[in-house]
Amino acid sequence: MSGELDPAQNERPAPGVSRALIAANLSLLIFYPIAWFAPLARAGLLPFFTGNELSIASGIADLWETDVYLAAIVAVFAVVAPYLKTILLAAIQTGLVGGPTWISVVSIAGKLSMADVFLLALYIVLIKGVGVGYVETAWGLYLFTACVLGSIAVAMMTERRLKAPVVEGTR
Repeated sequence: MSGELDPAQNERPAPGVSRALIAANLSLLIFYPIAWFAPLARAGLLPFFTGNELSIASGIADLWETDVYLAAIVAVFAVVAPYLKTILLAAIQTGLVGGPTWISVVSIAGKLSMADVFLLALYIVLIKGVGVGYVETAWGLYLFTACVLGSIAVAMMTERRLKAPVVEGTR
């Protein structure tokens, strides 16, 4: 019977990881998709983008028509990497997978996700600096940034708690 999983053991988080931390991480599975379709910016007279509101989803769709490779890269960094990171972190937090290697993968994925926020901010600064058209930030940019920063914070707290010694009776 040593090869069977104990159902009672799978209901509890990994040692040192609180249920609140797991809940915060799992909430990202809801907030990320909202952020992908939320308006990041309102713009006018911009090359490469149609419409006046730019979201991650509309940006990927517009890029797909002009540059498939760039659209795929943006999709991986803005959609796939953060979502997989959140799922992997949930697996680590619940004890389904473990070890320092997996936490390192989560850390790298978080840095890749933050690159998206930087690129979008750089694009807005360039547009404003060139003086062609106009760009105003919208609520989706703040939501997406909060998701990425929240994900990084949850991953850091999880890593810290997993590395801390567990004292019996403190879970």
